[in-house]
Amino acid sequence: MNPKLDIGALAALCAIRDQGGVTRAADHLALSQSAVSHKIKRLEEGLGCTLLSRRPGAPRFTPEGERLLSYARRILGLHDEAVMSLGTEPLSGRLRLGITEDTTGGRLSHILGRFTRLYPRVAVQASVGQSLAIAAQLDRGELDVAVMQVFAQERRPTDIVLSEDSLHWIKSPDLRLDWGRTIPFLAFDNDCFYRRWAMNAEPLPTHGFTTVLECASLAGILSAVQSGLGVTLLNARHLTPAIEVMSEGFPAAPHIAYVIRVGDKARSPAVRTLVEEIAGIADSGHPDRVI
Repeated sequence: MNPKLDIGALAALCAIRDQGGVTRAADHLALSQSAVSHKIKRLEEGLGCTLLSRRPGAPRFTPEGERLLSYARRILGLHDEAVMSLGTEPLSGRLRLGITEDTTGGRLSHILGRFTRLYPRVAVQASVGQSLAIAAQLDRGELDVAVMQVFAQERRPTDIVLSEDSLHWIKSPDLRLDWGRTIPFLAFDNDCFYRRWAMNAEPLPTHGFTTVLECASLAGILSAVQSGLGVTLLNARHLTPAIEVMSEGFPAAPHIAYVIRVGDKARSPAVRTLVEEIAGIADSGHPDRVI
């Protein structure tokens, strides 16, 4: 007889990965540790392979476990989608979402599309802006949820971290800097928090910076850099071979984090569901699927 995959066992397997172990997975699922272990054991017996390594120092998941984990997330996603789609109390209301430009080209757009198909009674209004502006709108109650960048050390306790990235000083290889003059700086716009940090960081170049371009578009900034108009700060995921990363002459740049931040008064079921959808992809171990 062909083995069957139990939804509860697959959920336990994913929880072990997401929560970092059997004990934490049990707490997360409100089960005993022995119950979670039993689910995994039955899953292993049914499939005829070992999913979790019991050897000290070895990776938690075996190669077979990693393969099943990928299937499990898709199965659970379809399961939840069916339940939500056929539920008797569909979500409704309005949801205002703020996102940064560099998150629009990743998995986030697909998540939003799926969300609107699942919950057609929820009116999602998404706006794209700079992180500082989005954070201010969120604090004023003009947005319900935000997916944005912050400096890693400035994360709030309630932020959900999707991923972290390093920040680098960059320029075109063709641009020769004259350290005897102000350094031309490229800013995303007046709300560019990279620039606000750069202008006050230490040690600054001897004659400081002069902003020579403000452009809210990532593509525009990259084009300006490659054209040799000036220097700027950019996170590692956007670096290309045509860009020179500089390690000397500028203050050490901090790390950034992509986070989900929820407004203080945004507590509707629609908000909670969307946050869970976005955070669930990030917890899969592939945060690049979100951003």
